[in-house]
Amino acid sequence: MDATRTEQTQNDQITRPPRTRARISVVIPTLNEAANLPHVFARLPLEELFEIILVDGHSTDDTIKMARELCPSVRVLLQDGKGKGNALACGFAAARGDIIVMLDADGSTDPREIPDYVDALFDGADFAKGSRFMEGGGSTDITPLRMTGNRFLNGTVNALFGTRYSDLCYGYNAFWSDVRPKINVDCAGFEVETLINIRAAKAGLSVTEVPSVEHERIHGVSKLHPVRDGLRVLRTILSERFARRGGAEATRVRLVRELDNNGAVGGPLAPPATPAIDMPSSA
Repeated sequence: MDATRTEQTQNDQITRPPRTRARISVVIPTLNEAANLPHVFARLPLEELFEIILVDGHSTDDTIKMARELCPSVRVLLQDGKGKGNALACGFAAARGDIIVMLDADGSTDPREIPDYVDALFDGADFAKGSRFMEGGGSTDITPLRMTGNRFLNGTVNALFGTRYSDLCYGYNAFWSDVRPKINVDCAGFEVETLINIRAAKAGLSVTEVPSVEHERIHGVSKLHPVRDGLRVLRTILSERFARRGGAEATRVRLVRELDNNGAVGGPLAPPATPAIDMPSSA
């Protein structure tokens, strides 16, 4: 029987829908990714999704046009700041689904793995965290420098926060939308994955790692700078270690606005009446 599930999270009773009625939002940050989007959208399990949210960092190519051609019902937001962390924060604030999935636009994260993350959530996790380094995972993209840095930072987080993570700096994750206040994103850059992982642990959320295979970027050059962004991650770890408890929920409320099909900025977002994921007609 597909019954509604009731979870107990820090003394607050939360009712979550059964899988047959769960609405899944996919949030995709973009910055000049027009060439990669066809590969990403072709692999999305559209029949399982409630909405696709593209959060654009003011691309100068045809990213937005391409997204609309590939999926006319895609929601397009212009982020209100800079960086991947800010883009994800905007997307999380705008998401209307019961489950939120973080997906990269460069083809490095495989959309066909989305059901694995959803399975983990319905098996009892609050937060499903991708791992390239557990059995079944892997990477054809990670460099020796990034591997060394990730191991050091991952070990530091495990030692400071009592976690048993196998992969810290990976951006493929999914979570129930009701935990957003616990992991409220208030950073700008690539340290966002680390921030979310730490805050999930500090909040006492149930975290399940999901094996995931990272692929090479299909087109273009990565925007990640290992040394600079590694130092930002380290600062985030230390800041969270000594942060006041409960600080993650004190971030500002975002009034996210989105673009209509003509590129005009609309008003504050309203809840949708029904889901609508449409692909272009083949006729």
